[in-house]
Amino acid sequence: MGEASLQIAGIVRESIVDGPGLRFTVFCQGCPHHCPGCHNPQTHPFAGGQAVAVSRLNEEIRKNPLLQGVTFSGGEPFCQAGAFAALADAVHALHKDVFCYSGWTLEELWEKAEAEPDVAALLRKIDYLVDGRFVLAERDLSLRFRGSRNQRLLDMEKSRAAGKAVPAEI
Repeated sequence: MGEASLQIAGIVRESIVDGPGLRFTVFCQGCPHHCPGCHNPQTHPFAGGQAVAVSRLNEEIRKNPLLQGVTFSGGEPFCQAGAFAALADAVHALHKDVFCYSGWTLEELWEKAEAEPDVAALLRKIDYLVDGRFVLAERDLSLRFRGSRNQRLLDMEKSRAAGKAVPAEI
C-alpha cells in the first residue's frame, strides 16, 4: 500500500481565522454539500486540485514551530477521511492540535462512522470540530471560526467522552 495523499485545493501556511492560534490550514478538494454562499466554492468539484503526499504536508508543518495546530477545511475533509486521519497522527506527533470543518453534523458523522472506518478514525483524532452546513440565512460575521449560527464549535475530546456534542470553550 502506498503513502497516503490528499487531493487539495490549497494551503495557508499561517492563518489566524481557521481556529485558535497560528494555524496551518489545508483546503481539500471536493465537497458534496454545495452550500449556497460558501466562501470556498472552487473546492466543490471532486475533479481538480492537486495530489499531495501527507508526508510532504507534514514537512511543511514541521517548518514552523510557532504553529498551535493544523486546520482541515475544504471542501469536505470527511470525503478524504483516511488520509486526513494519517495527517492528524503526524500533527499530534508534533504536539499540535487538529481543528476540522465539516458540512455534516457530528451526529451525521457518528452515523457515517458506523459503516466507514476512515470516518471513525478521523473522528477519534480531531480536537475541535465545526459542524453543519453553511446556511446563508444564518450568516453571522461576529462568530469566531464559524460562518453561520447553525454551525457548532465542538470540543471533540469532551464530545467523545459524553457521547453527545459538547461546545468548545475557546
